[in-house]
Amino acid sequence: QVQLIESGGGSVQAGDSLRISCASNAYTSTRYTMGWFRQVPGKGREFVAAISRSGGSTDYGDSVQGRFFISKDNTKNTIYLQMNNLKPEDTALYLCAANAAISLFDRNFNYWGQGTQVTVSS
Repeated sequence: QVQLIESGGGSVQAGDSLRISCASNAYTSTRYTMGWFRQVPGKGREFVAAISRSGGSTDYGDSVQGRFFISKDNTKNTIYLQMNNLKPEDTALYLCAANAAISLFDRNFNYWGQGTQVTVSS
């Protein structure tokens, strides 16, 4: 079954870096495209990044392009989001997600973790 468990969130200062993780299992990692979304109370979920099953291709939302980097460790069935030059507007609950789409650019993710909170202060 699909398993997505986020960790690594916390409170940081603007300009800091942080890496969050999403641990899954072999079933999830080999069968699903995985990625990250973020959600602010009162707003819908915003696409952040996605990575192909092999880890060879990535996609990013416009708001994080050039600052955030997604990666995958296939030996651990884990994806990471390296967040650099964090801004207060990056404050959100970051959710790990998965879908069964073949295309990396299909953003209709239908499996979700519980999320890890990232708070960026000025």
